[in-house]
Amino acid sequence: MSEIGGRMKISVIIPAFNEEKLLASSLARIREAASVFAERGWWSEVIVCDNNSTDGTAEIARAAGAMVVAEPVNQISRARNRGASVARGDWLVFVDADSWPSRRLFEALSRRIETGKVVGGGCTIAMDGGGLMIHALGGVWNTISRVCRLAAGSFVFCEAEAFRAVGGFSLELYASEEIDLSKKLKAHGRKGRKRFDIISEASLLTSARRGTMYSLREHLRFARKVLKSPQASVKDQKACGMWYDGRR
Repeated sequence: MSEIGGRMKISVIIPAFNEEKLLASSLARIREAASVFAERGWWSEVIVCDNNSTDGTAEIARAAGAMVVAEPVNQISRARNRGASVARGDWLVFVDADSWPSRRLFEALSRRIETGKVVGGGCTIAMDGGGLMIHALGGVWNTISRVCRLAAGSFVFCEAEAFRAVGGFSLELYASEEIDLSKKLKAHGRKGRKRFDIISEASLLTSARRGTMYSLREHLRFARKVLKSPQASVKDQKACGMWYDGRR
């Protein structure tokens, strides 16, 4: 364990690209949820990586008391890795700016850390908004996540040492980088007999905006590209436009 007064340290890292609409509420919920760390006598910090925003994202983060770092290249992997590069935590917790963790979720995370038998993991998700189809797809993902032990990008946690040992998030990927990291962390954890765990007793509330702001045609167009050439598609920023076009 690293030491700040001998305490366990947790770094919560939020990648943010033009997130002024939702970031303040997300940071408020993160601060509230992080009170479970303080109750254990742990130290925590919140880091926002401003990923080349053109709005008030950085100012909102600073006003909320977060450490702000900048990453000029628009890529989720780069933003998360940049935040991790300044993190002082023994554990890294990556939360998306349009997501709202609860005390119950951070309590479940804390219990995993305390076992000493987990290298990292994720959690099930609950969609905030959207129709029946979006919620059904969320349920399908939750099943895949639990069975295959793959983390959703909106919430990933891991030992800092393990994150650095596997090279962090892949800079080759513009989407599915959390799947790649999950696989690398599982392989790394097996060496020390540690598991990659998906929290299912508490879900992360996350925005359904990607499902509602893009048309069915746009979703099908992306799906066709992935089915036709999965590796090439997730390595092409233009093909992954739903994550990078700035629509909010």
